Amino acid sequence: MNILYKLRSYKLWLVLFILCFFIQALHLEGFFRFDRQLIEKWQFWRLISGHLTHLNWSHFLLNMAGLSMVAIFFSSYKSTTYWIEALLFISLVCSVGMLIDNQLDRYVGFSGVLHGLFIIGARWEMTRYKVSGVVLLTIIIGKIIWEQIFGALPGSESMTGGRVAVNAHLYGAVAGVLFVLRDIRKK
Repeated sequence: MNILYKLRSYKLWLVLFILCFFIQALHLEGFFRFDRQLIEKWQFWRLISGHLTHLNWSHFLLNMAGLSMVAIFFSSYKSTTYWIEALLFISLVCSVGMLIDNQLDRYVGFSGVLHGLFIIGARWEMTRYKVSGVVLLTIIIGKIIWEQIFGALPGSESMTGGRVAVNAHLYGAVAGVLFVLRDIRKK
């Protein structure tokens, strides 16, 4: 299969990678991160842009590895427009969840969005390869349950260099489920 067809929305993933890279390289995290006090002062772009910022380069690389997996394994299932809608929806739902939750004043990272994208990816994977889709969904759900009961996976905080916002993963996954339900309802 032609790799560019498989990555037919590759421009989206590339733009997303470049945005995250430049925010990290130019140390723009303070202007873009999710910051509760600043959002309450009408800086609403942070509801989206907070997911494009990272603590450090290892955090950035981990999230970009996840983004690469989404691009490689799932982008061929749907159009670029579909994935843009999914990214915006998950980002907003995840951020609103964090605003309501009140446990986080500041947040950086793409992992909440990635959890939602993997839920959506698992749904589409099940349409072609049921077993691998079910396995992926089971892993994601198991990870979310683990994090809600025991906290971050062992070693994840040392790899990212900071506290893992496990509730962001939960809200991202919930957003992914809501997006999938929207798809099913549209049929």
